[in-house]
Amino acid sequence: MSADDLLGQLLDAGSFVSWDQAPVEPPVSPRYRQDLIAAADRAGTDEAVLTGEGLLRGRRVAVIACEFAFLAGSIGVAAAERIVRAVERATELRLPLIASPTSGGTRMQEGTVAFVQMVKIAGAVAVHKSAGHPYLVYLRDPTMGGVFASWGSLGHITFAAPGALIGFLGPRVYEALYGRPFPPGVQTAENLYRNGVIDGVVTVEVFRRIAHRAMSVAEGAVVPVTTEPGWAAPVRSPATPANPAAGAWDSVLSSRRPGRPGIRDLLRHTTQRVPLSGTGRGESDRTVLLALARFAGQPCVVFGHDRAGQEGEHTMGPAALREARRAMVLARELRLPLVLVIDTVGAALSKEAEERGLAPEIARCLADLVTLDTPTVSVLLGQGTGGGALALLPADRVLAARHGWLAPLPPEGASAIVFRDTAHAPELAAAQGIRSADLLEDGVVDRIVEEYPDAADEPVAFARRTVLAIAAELAALRTHDPAALRTMRQRRYRRIGLAGAGY
Repeated sequence: MSADDLLGQLLDAGSFVSWDQAPVEPPVSPRYRQDLIAAADRAGTDEAVLTGEGLLRGRRVAVIACEFAFLAGSIGVAAAERIVRAVERATELRLPLIASPTSGGTRMQEGTVAFVQMVKIAGAVAVHKSAGHPYLVYLRDPTMGGVFASWGSLGHITFAAPGALIGFLGPRVYEALYGRPFPPGVQTAENLYRNGVIDGVVTVEVFRRIAHRAMSVAEGAVVPVTTEPGWAAPVRSPATPANPAAGAWDSVLSSRRPGRPGIRDLLRHTTQRVPLSGTGRGESDRTVLLALARFAGQPCVVFGHDRAGQEGEHTMGPAALREARRAMVLARELRLPLVLVIDTVGAALSKEAEERGLAPEIARCLADLVTLDTPTVSVLLGQGTGGGALALLPADRVLAARHGWLAPLPPEGASAIVFRDTAHAPELAAAQGIRSADLLEDGVVDRIVEEYPDAADEPVAFARRTVLAIAAELAALRTHDPAALRTMRQRRYRRIGLAGAGY
């Protein structure tokens, strides 16, 4: 796919306006000069990248597109300077930036100087992101070497073309160096997606829709809490009362019902959803979900436990917590609130989890959340067991479903420690104050989302009721200064458990 083809499919028809000027001319050999002239004739472009702006579904965006026909899309001094100028201009104009590399890497004809150009490109992208502007990446076939290892891997979201060859070390180089072929199937878009390096594999047409949704969320427009047309009010039958006096063990049993709605059910009632995947660093955990979305019009990053992905001993591991920290970085860089959904049977108990740093990741999540410079809402949706639940708790506002609960261990585990059996689990659940009503009284929870009488009996109404509750909290939090929120958040957790503390 040529750069022109990409721009034609990505942007609104006829909207592209080039920003390109004549390429800078570093000193080159006569032979290399002839190579450049021949490359321009073949590709119909004056360098390996095109830059400019256009409209994507009516939204103004900046774009950078590689042209592989020009010396395999390789990046030398002139191409790098064009990229950096485009990034800087996008930052100055406060525009979202979409980059679509396809490249063999840095330009060998220019040697180390070309290689070092990746530093200034990465630096310009970092400045753009730190200013709160979206940076979206669409990798084409192929994207290799220093290009993938710099501006190709810095996107807030990163998608790739089906079947694209993507990697750091080229297969031909590997074979020349080591005398054997590179293992097949590793450097493919699909494999990188499975391993949590990129967020998905889609065609340009689908990426256009994804980019539109992502920018719709990332622009962070403050709107009144609204619902989609056709939404029924989240009502209950008058003949179905709530049960605020339900015991702790009743809540534990309710939270484990197979039909209980989870994070996926909440997301079905949001808009502009963009599911993301993995840590971006070669890890993925299918017991959690990460997405951009709008809750009744309120934009946010949402991350949480996926009850559908937890089975038996397959529970959240260190990668899930590193993905949670990716969600925190996205929220901070995009200036978006963060919504966290707690619904876990607990963190993984395994050799691998211990060796890959489960406990340190819980600690880092706690520290990062308490100090995060963006509004946060945590939702105790169902089971809240152990450190895996606690890691997502520290927020400005904490909501709990009526039958949501939080405990250091499952009640059966606590019973095994105290009584050396599991028969006393109901007694321990009550004694530990794990139910939502107890958490509200202790200041751990701020608001209870009612169930009539059980979320599993009214999954759609409960999900909509929860979405509206989250949206209301997001709208209220956005009126506060982030620094003030951080101070109040730290003060809140400083005084929990200290009756009458004057903090």
